[in-house]
Amino acid sequence: MGQQLDDELKIYKRIEGALRNIQVASTSDLCWTPLTSVGLKTNIGVSCIPRYGESMLDFLFRNPVQRLPTPILAVTLHRLFLALDYLHTECKIIHTGTVFSPDLELGHFLINISDIKADNIMFGIADDSVFSDFENNELQNPCPRKELDGRTIYTSRALRMPKNLGAPVLCDFGSAVMGDEQHSEDIQPDIYRAPEVILQVPWSYSVDIWNVGCVVWNLYEGGSLFSGQDPEYQTYRSRAHLAEITRLLGPPSPSFLARGNLTKDYFTEEGGLCAGELVGDHIPLEQRETSLEGEEKEMFLRLVRKMLQWEPEKRSSVMELAQDEWVQAELHK
Repeated sequence: MGQQLDDELKIYKRIEGALRNIQVASTSDLCWTPLTSVGLKTNIGVSCIPRYGESMLDFLFRNPVQRLPTPILAVTLHRLFLALDYLHTECKIIHTGTVFSPDLELGHFLINISDIKADNIMFGIADDSVFSDFENNELQNPCPRKELDGRTIYTSRALRMPKNLGAPVLCDFGSAVMGDEQHSEDIQPDIYRAPEVILQVPWSYSVDIWNVGCVVWNLYEGGSLFSGQDPEYQTYRSRAHLAEITRLLGPPSPSFLARGNLTKDYFTEEGGLCAGELVGDHIPLEQRETSLEGEEKEMFLRLVRKMLQWEPEKRSSVMELAQDEWVQAELHK
């Protein structure tokens, strides 16, 4: 099997092993685990998983305003927090990570980054007629295919929209890492990188919390909190990302900066950002959020602030977030 699948199966085995040691019915409705796995002659591994529908990203793209409705966001967050709590506390697994895989054709190594984002959250399907319709369509109008090295490769065929969406499920553990080991490697897509990752501070479970905080904004506000686009280089640069975080959250504490191996590359001895001209005026979350009002806005922003903190230790735990007042209020409306 491919190395990535081997690593992913190790994660699944740890999840299943933890499940046997606690008194819960199942985690399969919170995060997926494979039904089985097989190896092919070509060293490609195949993992069989339960049937799911479209990803949260696909769901967003079908929405003209590309924002998740409040009730769906609340349910999604609550289930995501419960899934992460199980991973963090029982399995000792961090969902966000990095894995290296060989690219034989190009003769070098590629970094395949998987994290908590909209296309790693999938809806279940409560409407089985979706699959029977899929089978009938395939029988009546077979999709294009080709034979290659004794294998049949089929083009993808989309499922129709189900009458009822199933519960959202956290998926893609191909780059998850063990949380009971020390980590300082570079992880996460650029715009989701946590401050400790950028500054090479040893990181742990709290990188998942930062990740969710960024995803919440994407899902609910229709855009990213950070871009990291450097006007001088016209591309992502860590210094520009740090400037954006500073603009939003204010400067980091000296004690946090002292822990970073790369702090001297970006901050002065006095704690100011070397590229201070990129920071600009402070723009708090209140100014970034424009669709909510009153107490609802304040409650939502308090939730976001619990996740987006410079110091990992100051971020709330996922179980604390599952009990957040905004999440609970929306769940019980």
